Amino acid sequence: MDEKLSIRVNIIDRYYPLKIDRSDEEKIRKAGKIINDKVLQYKQKYSDKDVQDFLAMATLQYVTRLIELEDVQDPDKFLENVRELNEELEVYLKEEE
Repeated sequence: MDEKLSIRVNIIDRYYPLKIDRSDEEKIRKAGKIINDKVLQYKQKYSDKDVQDFLAMATLQYVTRLIELEDVQDPDKFLENVRELNEELEVYLKEEE
């Protein structure tokens, strides 16, 4: 039986109770630490902002990176790139004949 694990994740001095699969605990705790570290970096760099601004900036940074990774792993984009390279190679080989 897959029991859920109850944990509390601290994000910027607020605790969020979660029920998760045991296999996800390390990943979730690591995500919380990464968020806290990034917000701390922004706090040190921009003293005139509040925590909401720092969270928004961190979120924007990580979602942008996620989108980039999704684009890289999109099989349709990969296949389109292969087709384009194949067409370029065919043109090049015809010119060399």
